[in-house]
Amino acid sequence: MRNIFIFCFIFISTIQAQKPMNSAEALTLKNLVKQQAKTTKTITSQFTQYKHMDFLSNDIITKGNLYFKAPDLIKWSYTEPFTYSVIFKDDQLYINDEGKKSNIDMSASKLFKQLNSLIINSVKGDMFDAEEFNIEYYKSGENSLVYFKPKDKKSAAFITAFHLTFNAEGDVEIVKMIEPSGDYTKIIFNNKVLNNPVSDALFNH
Repeated sequence: MRNIFIFCFIFISTIQAQKPMNSAEALTLKNLVKQQAKTTKTITSQFTQYKHMDFLSNDIITKGNLYFKAPDLIKWSYTEPFTYSVIFKDDQLYINDEGKKSNIDMSASKLFKQLNSLIINSVKGDMFDAEEFNIEYYKSGENSLVYFKPKDKKSAAFITAFHLTFNAEGDVEIVKMIEPSGDYTKIIFNNKVLNNPVSDALFNH
């Protein structure tokens, strides 16, 4: 009985902490985030990534640095517990796995191009494309939560939903990508710096 009470308390607290936005609140958030995205030329940030898989008792945790330069250069540089980097550049995906280099031509794959676009826009926080997603808006304290569900069946076969958490300034702090299996990848950004100089050499491969 005690366990049931505790569960109900947690469930009710979660519901109270996350409330749907009305249309005016959603519009205010969209305008704030879009304005932030327009003025964002570069992003450097540390991140911690949690890969959750149901068959594992603990999440797989990796850490690294993110570099973004407008309009579409992005690099994920993993530093812990291994060295690994991924660069999106000129319709190519360049991978460096501890010195072993490879690349994927995204121009030949609509899915890879869409994935690249989703990653860039999620990092910038500008994903409000109603033609590609069903979108839901929620409030949680001072933060805003936005759920993006792909309409395209091919995309939905890989990603069921993107959950983005925005702070009060309209800056994205958490990106969560949920797979059809229920497994998910959650990325938490910290020490993010906007519009500092970022060298093109950083995206060499």
